[in-house]
Amino acid sequence: ERQLVESGGGLVQAGKSLRLSCAASGFTFDRYAIAWFRQAPGKEREGIACISSDDGSTVYADSVKGRFAISRDNAKNTVYLQMHSLKPEDTAVYYCAARLSPDSLWVGIRDDEYDAWGQGTQVTVSS
Repeated sequence: ERQLVESGGGLVQAGKSLRLSCAASGFTFDRYAIAWFRQAPGKEREGIACISSDDGSTVYADSVKGRFAISRDNAKNTVYLQMHSLKPEDTAVYYCAARLSPDSLWVGIRDDEYDAWGQGTQVTVSS
């Protein structure tokens, strides 16, 4: 069974940094692209970052470009989301998701492209 477990969320002041982790199990991790999504109350889920299975490609939503960085450690079956210069509008539940890559450089941030999801971790940014 494919499992994804997010951690690292919490309450942080605006302008600070936070790093989220997504620990994966139950599948061949280095064959999967991994993405981060977030959903704020009353809003649709938003894809914010993705990293390819071979760690060679990344893509970011405009809302986080230049502030967030996605990375992966295939030896640890873990993907990270380093978040800098956090804003109150970054407050959301953050989810990681996985899909078997059609090729090693594939990236995408549409939620219908993913079929394995974690349960989420709450990030709250206070002003």
